[in-house]
Amino acid sequence: MEKPSQPPAQPPAPDVWLFDLDNTLYPARCNLFAQTDRRMGDYISRLLDVQFDDAKLMQKQYWRKHGTTLRGLMLEHKIEPTEFLDYVHDIDYAPVVASPILDTALGRLPGRKIVFTNGTVRHAQRVLERLGVTHHFEDIYDIVAAAYIPKPEISIYRDVVGRYGLAPARAVMLDDIAANLRPAHELGMRTVWIRTPESVQRVAGQTLEHIHHQADDLVDWLHEWLDGPAA
Repeated sequence: MEKPSQPPAQPPAPDVWLFDLDNTLYPARCNLFAQTDRRMGDYISRLLDVQFDDAKLMQKQYWRKHGTTLRGLMLEHKIEPTEFLDYVHDIDYAPVVASPILDTALGRLPGRKIVFTNGTVRHAQRVLERLGVTHHFEDIYDIVAAAYIPKPEISIYRDVVGRYGLAPARAVMLDDIAANLRPAHELGMRTVWIRTPESVQRVAGQTLEHIHHQADDLVDWLHEWLDGPAA
């Protein structure tokens, strides 16, 4: 007689949450990237003495080839990264407003919480302060901590795991860029894709087997996780 099939084992409850910053912890409609994107073009235009339109073309080429504009400038023009990062993040943060509902959701979410961003600690601090959620986060792992190697290079995900003593099977990573979640999945983490119109366009025609959960709004998803059977 065949033994009755056993229900699949439930994954262990998460005890660490890795949050991307831009367009994840704050809504994409804040559009801070439009400001930083403009300043990256200005920086390249001044650095290389080229017209702004030419600088923007170069910026996109560096991004496609090297993962970030900064890394392209470091490898191809030997720039000092701190000056670039300070310049491009000298922006108006007013579009990011306090979010009491995010504050409440993070307060209810059990486990450690870490920001994992391709930006800088200072940029992240300003955003968290505007949102009113700084006190929920244990640390910020930024592009400087990553030795200027951007997501989705898997080596920095391994560094995050080792640095914070994480068990990947009990970690959840949330990011607006689907490709940034693939290394997390490969390491055994649960993944949550916070969709934006731009990030949806990027994955057209791609398979998303590395995505466990999808949502258009972070706070809505957190409440569903906390109050429903989704866990």
